[in-house]
Amino acid sequence: MADGKRMATARKTVDREKLYPASEAVKIVKGNAKAKFDETIEVAMNLGVDPKHADQMVRGVVNLPRGTGKTVRVAVFAKGPKAEEARRAGADLVGDTDLADKINAGEMGFDRVLATPDMMPLVGKLGKVLGPRGLMPNPKLGSVTMDISGAVKAAKGGQVEYRVEKAGIIHAGIGKASFSEDAILENFKAFVDAVTKAKPPGAKGSNYVLGVALTSTHGPGVKVDVGSFTS
Repeated sequence: MADGKRMATARKTVDREKLYPASEAVKIVKGNAKAKFDETIEVAMNLGVDPKHADQMVRGVVNLPRGTGKTVRVAVFAKGPKAEEARRAGADLVGDTDLADKINAGEMGFDRVLATPDMMPLVGKLGKVLGPRGLMPNPKLGSVTMDISGAVKAAKGGQVEYRVEKAGIIHAGIGKASFSEDAILENFKAFVDAVTKAKPPGAKGSNYVLGVALTSTHGPGVKVDVGSFTS
């Protein structure tokens, strides 16, 4: 009941028809994040694409300048010196066939998967397990690389993967309610800028970014005027 009252009160602070300047939207969202835990600040972007068509798929990574505020667990497929490099960089799980066996057995205690190129024949056999969870390493996203140390540090330091869903919407966490307004705003701008620049060849005309909203885990959404910082 308390949660319902809190949400009802929070909704009164938001005009659902209004497009708010980014800085004002951040202020409102942060102010409404009053749960007993550190809520995640999330962005949703509605794009004018149909991801069923390959030339309209939007997918990539962005390094959030202020980090995510989330502890990211990284699994790395590598062996020999590259496995040691991964461990030194802070990877949580490192292995080859032994790591594949753990994953096949249902051990999924990680958020990102990285691999050296020579490991991909092995990792490819895990496609049915990793693919649906968005965890399959991809060279275009920098998760198949010989620079394992750099990839591990990036994954743990604020790198966020994004991928458009069937309805043409991208969701991502870009920080925590405990972040300062400036930090949230900086991350928000970096994320929106990255997705905007990732406009695929099949998205023609000016109707690519149809709408952007900010919210917290238990707060109402706030529509953002993207032109307030992209013009």
